Parts: sequence; structure tokens; C-alpha cells
Amino acid sequence: MPDIKAILKAAKPRERTVKVCIAGDLAGEVERLEGELAQASEDWQPTDLTDEHPGRKIAAQIAELREQMRGSEIPFKLRYIGDEAYSSLLAAHPSKDPAEGFDSVSFPRALIAACCVDPVMTEDEVKALFDVINQGQIKDLFDAAWDVHNASGLVPFSLAASALLAALGDEK
Repeated sequence: MPDIKAILKAAKPRERTVKVCIAGDLAGEVERLEGELAQASEDWQPTDLTDEHPGRKIAAQIAELREQMRGSEIPFKLRYIGDEAYSSLLAAHPSKDPAEGFDSVSFPRALIAACCVDPVMTEDEVKALFDVINQGQIKDLFDAAWDVHNASGLVPFSLAASALLAALGDEK
């Protein structure tokens, strides 16, 4: 039988890191260029085998912007805050709707502020961040914060890693 003291000594809180692209302007530019690329591809009628596709230049611009976007991704590291702190946080942000477990505006901000260990943020800073990132990115952050507190304790399965190892003959 395992000794609880040894288990407690070895136990570490669950963590998860989410990357958030803070260059929303670049995302919009990529979307605009994707539209241009689609239009150029539809309209293009080569007259000669040496004609260069007009979308080639647009595709290169998209690739460059995507690289810039990857460079503007910021990792946010979230960590489980513990049972009592989490329960207190839930209790501090009750919903006005009895069918909901928490206030859907204040609780996500508070939870992210409480469990984000890098970068460390206050609730006001989370609110300011939410004013510049989009709803999808807010959801990604909240989902990660929720998961470190509520996801199963099972060892996560990685289909991609298993497929690669199987293809290489290293499956375990």
C-alpha cells in the first residue's frame, strides 16, 4: 500500500500552457489576403506556360504574416490553485441564474487571474487583456483554467504522438 505522506510529497498541481497571439491586426490581414488569394485563383487564366500565378506573391505575404503571428504568441501558464481556494473563488462569483454554477463574466476573469502563474495577472489586468484579445482566445484561456481545476486525473492520451511512434515502430 502506498504511503500518503510519500504521495503528498510527490504530488504536483496540474498545469497547462496556452499560447495567445496578441497580434490581432496580423490575423485580420491574413484573412484579407486569403480572400485576395481565393479571388486571384478563381480569376486567373494563364495564357502561356511561363505565366506565373498571381497568387504566388499573395501566398508569400500570407506565409510571412503567419510567421510574424507565431512570433507574437505569448504562452500563458495556468496552475491548479487547490480545492479550498477554488471553492472559495466559485462561491465569490455566484450566478444570478440558479441553473448556472457561477457568474459567467466575473468568474472566468477571477479564475484566470488566480491560476495564471506566468505571466502573473490581477483581475483588472485580465479584464484589460480581454479587451484586446478575441472571444476565441478568451475561451482558450478559460478552458485551460477550467481544465486544470476540473479535468480528469487520467494520463492524457495523445493521438498524434501515438501515431508517430507507431509509424516509427516505437509504440509503447
